[in-house]
Amino acid sequence: MTAFSVLDLSPIVEGGDARRALLESAELARKAEAHGFTRFWLAEHHNMPGIASAATAVALAHVAGATEKIRVGSGGIMLPNHAPLVVAEQFGTLEALFPGRIDLGLGRAPGTDGETARALRRYFEAADQFPRDVMELQAFLGDPVEGQRVTAWPGAGSKVPIWLLGSSLFSAELAAHLGLPFAFASHFAPELLLQALQTYRAGFRPSKQLAQPYAMAAINVFAADTDAEAQRLSTSMQQAFAAVVTGKPGRLKPPVDDITTVLDTRQLAAVESRLTYAAIGGRETVRTKLEEFIALTGVDEVMVTGMIHDLEPRLHSLEVTADAIDGLA
Repeated sequence: MTAFSVLDLSPIVEGGDARRALLESAELARKAEAHGFTRFWLAEHHNMPGIASAATAVALAHVAGATEKIRVGSGGIMLPNHAPLVVAEQFGTLEALFPGRIDLGLGRAPGTDGETARALRRYFEAADQFPRDVMELQAFLGDPVEGQRVTAWPGAGSKVPIWLLGSSLFSAELAAHLGLPFAFASHFAPELLLQALQTYRAGFRPSKQLAQPYAMAAINVFAADTDAEAQRLSTSMQQAFAAVVTGKPGRLKPPVDDITTVLDTRQLAAVESRLTYAAIGGRETVRTKLEEFIALTGVDEVMVTGMIHDLEPRLHSLEVTADAIDGLA
């Protein structure tokens, strides 16, 4: 049976602040746990005024502490921004605090612009070292070996599960080569989804972590009591996508009744391409869209995401989605 999980960007809304965003992320995680979702992930982004999860490991500790059993992880940590030893120590600490519940999803992109990358004291060229850094990180999280001069304490021996995340074929090929689970970011970069999944499955080599390929894909989900209300809720994310495309990211805007009153034709076209894979509607519509997505991709796990402005409809969207999933089962 297909597993279902949740990706959250901890959105900072207009009129809100980072504290509110992080508290609401914890509330959403509790709701996901109550409805049986497998895992809850947060993503690393920098220099984004509308996202509160930049210090991802810290935010994950907050979410894990607010829940009891759901797996908590990164979707993902942008490894070019960090020394592998530091990541091993951070996630080794999380695993020590919340044993058996931590995932480490890794991305190859810096997740920001060049100026911010320089402020992080990292550089775009670091992405070229991604395969080496992944293997170094694996070693730090594995059992120490005799003669090892640098060890991650905590972290060594924790064997925190590593996932590779991607929106292109590079990470699909690397995940297959290393025998790691693979997650595709089809919620914002849908173009290469099917090709990446085929590449991953065809090239997969079993490893100590994974005997056979395990693929996950993300999809935008906005669920409500009616199709019309779900469409209205989705306009907040449409505005956010348009802001990123135009290079002017900001805090998450409230939904609008008619998206054409705030976005022009060019912006709408860009937004629609990013929403190629989306389930927007009431329970039956969402169930049908998720069923079609699973049939198309054959993924082992679906990660739902959706930036909704207000907490109550955000929680209700997850409830309706959970009900739709029951319909699939």
